Amino acid sequence: MKHIAKKKFGQNFLKDSSIIHAIIQSIQPLQDDLLVEIGPGLGALTKPLLEKTKHLFAIELDRDIVNWMQNQYSKNNITIFNEDVLNFNFHQFDKKIRIVGNLPYNISTPILFKCIENIKNIADLHFMLQKEVVDRMIAAPSSSEYGRLSVMLQYYFAMEHLVHVPKESFDPEPKVESSFVRLIPHDNYPFVANNIDQFGKIVKEAFSQRRKTIRNTLKNFMNANDFENIDINPQLRAENLSVSDFVKISNYLS
Repeated sequence: MKHIAKKKFGQNFLKDSSIIHAIIQSIQPLQDDLLVEIGPGLGALTKPLLEKTKHLFAIELDRDIVNWMQNQYSKNNITIFNEDVLNFNFHQFDKKIRIVGNLPYNISTPILFKCIENIKNIADLHFMLQKEVVDRMIAAPSSSEYGRLSVMLQYYFAMEHLVHVPKESFDPEPKVESSFVRLIPHDNYPFVANNIDQFGKIVKEAFSQRRKTIRNTLKNFMNANDFENIDINPQLRAENLSVSDFVKISNYLS
C-alpha cells in the first residue's frame, strides 16, 4: 500500500527490520495473550505479532489504514477498532491486556495517563516513544528530565528502556530520536498514597512552576509548620523530591 503519512495523526511508519525484530523479541508475545496494538499503521509490528498470537486487537484512527487492514488481514485473527485511543474502552476485555504500539508522539503523554486510568486492566505496556519522553519517564530526582510525568509513572510502573531507535528507522523520518520502553504495573506499590486524587493534584501543582520552591508552589496546601512536621525542606524544588516524598506530603494532607 502506498500511503502518504498524515501529519495530523502524527504518522511515522517503522521500516527497519532489525529494530522490528528486536522489539518483538522484547515483547515476547504468547499465543494466549490478550494483545492490543495502538496505531498499527502499515503493519510493521502487526504482522509479526499475528505470527505469535491467536488474535490481535488493533486501535486505528485513520480510516484509510483501517480499510487497507480489513483487506489485508483475516477477521479470524484481528479485530480492528476505528477509534481514537483516548476514547477507547479498555474495560471491555475479560482479562488483563498487554498493550503495544508505536504511539503518535503528539498525543503520547495523554495516552500514558489514559493507561494510568486503566491500570487495573493492564498486564504490561510496550511503547515506541520520543526518546526525550522516555528520558523523562525514567529520570531520577534532581535531574533536568525529572518532572510530573516521571513521578506519576514511577508511582504506578516499573519501567525499562529496551531499544534505541534512530530516526532513519522510520518513513517519513521524524526530527527526533525514539526509544522503545516497557512499563509493568507494580504488584506491590513501593509507596501507597491514601488519596490518589490528592497525590496527583500535589504533584501537578508542585511542578506547575518548576523553578520555584515547594514553599511557593504548595502554599495553598501547606505552611512552614507542615513541612517541618514531615521533615521535608520547603526550600527544595519539586524536581528534588522523590516519589516517596510526594506520597508523604499527600498522605499528610489526606
